[in-house]
Amino acid sequence: MPDRRNNPVPAILLSLLALTLFDFMGLIIKHLSDSYGAAELSAYRNVFGLIPSVIALWWSRDWHANGRRIVIRQWPLAIFRGLVVTIAQFLFYYSLGRLAFATASTLSYSNAIFMTALAVPLLGERVGWVRWVAVLVGFFGVIWITRPGSDAFTWAAIAPIAAGFCYALVGVLARRIDEEVPSPLVNLYSSLFAVVGAFTLAMMVGGFSPLAATTDLIWIVAMGGFGGCAVLALVVSFRMTEQSNLAPFSYFGIPIAFVLGWIFFQEAPWADLYPGAGLIVAGGLLVVWRERRRKGA
Repeated sequence: MPDRRNNPVPAILLSLLALTLFDFMGLIIKHLSDSYGAAELSAYRNVFGLIPSVIALWWSRDWHANGRRIVIRQWPLAIFRGLVVTIAQFLFYYSLGRLAFATASTLSYSNAIFMTALAVPLLGERVGWVRWVAVLVGFFGVIWITRPGSDAFTWAAIAPIAAGFCYALVGVLARRIDEEVPSPLVNLYSSLFAVVGAFTLAMMVGGFSPLAATTDLIWIVAMGGFGGCAVLALVVSFRMTEQSNLAPFSYFGIPIAFVLGWIFFQEAPWADLYPGAGLIVAGGLLVVWRERRRKGA
């Protein structure tokens, strides 16, 4: 039988599908942002996204092999990850309602920069000069896009960067959870407590708005479905091959977001993104290159 953990081609295709689904989810969030707040949309997304999370857990061979245990030793850490997801979603969804779709999406890709920096204090990793150069290159790309001191430097522009930091923290914290805990179970914990956190946050900032149109319910269900299925596709792809094989393709989300923003919202923020987006991608790919060289040594 072929090794299901060494199938890079289908894994890459699944990861690209996940990126596309995430972008479609973002399009719906931007569409609904005129009628609903970011916390509301986060709550809805997490509720309907629970279904694919449960499916991912049920498909996990490791979970079945370990006796289908639900309680994990580091449950406080898993709960904290879910609450950080809540903050990340709120910030990102807020930015989607106020920035060009491609701009908000591109700035959120700064998470690769923060993951490298957070790995030092939280995981005790030694980061060499090549990776620090990569962090600085990517950070300079973020600065180029947001342009501190200009009219473009607003809270809306800071929000997706802060979301990127939170998403990076979620990723790093996942690596601190015991290796024997299946990834889908970790994801389910995050999803469940993201629901609790998002509903709590929504009530704190004004509660839930009545449906502005009956078709909005369809959009809300689709939003949660796209987001949940995207996570499911990522979980499956991560289990089919090494993450280093997938990392170079993660930045395909930037051109996909640009094209979708142009098609659906007639946005083409080329002047805002160039060359900053290229620097963010270059920084991330430099990290990937360094990791491949290190593993091959």
